[in-house]
Amino acid sequence: MGEGKPLGWSPFIYGGIASIIAELGTFPLDTTKTRLQIQGQKLDKKYATLRYSGMTDALVQISRQEGIKSLYCGISSAILRQATYGTIKFGTYYSIKQLATEKWGTDDLVLINVVCAAIAGSISSAIANPTDVVKVRMQVSGNETNLSLYGCFHDVYQHEGVRGLWRGVGPTAQRAAIIAAVELPIYDFTKQKLIPRIGDGVGNHFISSTTASMASAIASTPIDVIRTRLMNQRRTRTSNGALCPHIYKGSIDCFIKTCANEGFFALYKGFVPTFLRMGPWNIIFFITYEQLKKLPI
Repeated sequence: MGEGKPLGWSPFIYGGIASIIAELGTFPLDTTKTRLQIQGQKLDKKYATLRYSGMTDALVQISRQEGIKSLYCGISSAILRQATYGTIKFGTYYSIKQLATEKWGTDDLVLINVVCAAIAGSISSAIANPTDVVKVRMQVSGNETNLSLYGCFHDVYQHEGVRGLWRGVGPTAQRAAIIAAVELPIYDFTKQKLIPRIGDGVGNHFISSTTASMASAIASTPIDVIRTRLMNQRRTRTSNGALCPHIYKGSIDCFIKTCANEGFFALYKGFVPTFLRMGPWNIIFFITYEQLKKLPI
């Protein structure tokens, strides 16, 4: 994607624009995924009940009980996240990949592509983590709190400090590294293999992005469930000023407790909306990105 000439700032700009467009088109599915992932936690009474039987049920219930607008709670934070995460992730990946290609003389080394993608994904997600925390909180609360983007940022900072904004940064960076390491190399690999057969057009980009989406959904859903649960848990003070203990101490603790209390497949809660969102998200992103690359800039 764009090898053979200096990339400059174009992959950063195109990556950010394409990410925002894809986010706007698939955000309601992300909201249902988040709601499905937090429900059924036996250690958290507030979310112990299974309110939704699946993605469609969640979409219907949220729309009827809270209004369609509630499906877009957190969209402002999501746009801000993609403006940082998407911009840095894709720009860094293709820039590092070009440097590696120039050094080794080929862009067909899968391991190099995987390493470049993992580095880009983990760095960008760690930087954008505060926007992810706020997005999850706004999606979970829906219209209950009616907090603005700034209001939610302030609420997290006021009650949990700066550390609260980076809650779940470990699994977030791990998830982003896994998604990027699977998604980007598979997209590039599939695309290159299909070019001799069907050319470098929209059909190629559609098949390549769908293939990459399935692989990344399978690889990333368990750590996404852990990330969502860690981000959603709040640590507030009781009436006597003492801090309430966390349900989960970290990624490993959340993994163990989730499997012990809910079974292994609880780690795949929200898989269907995850894939159904990743599919359209990546299709919109990569087709938009490829078209932006053709602009005479």
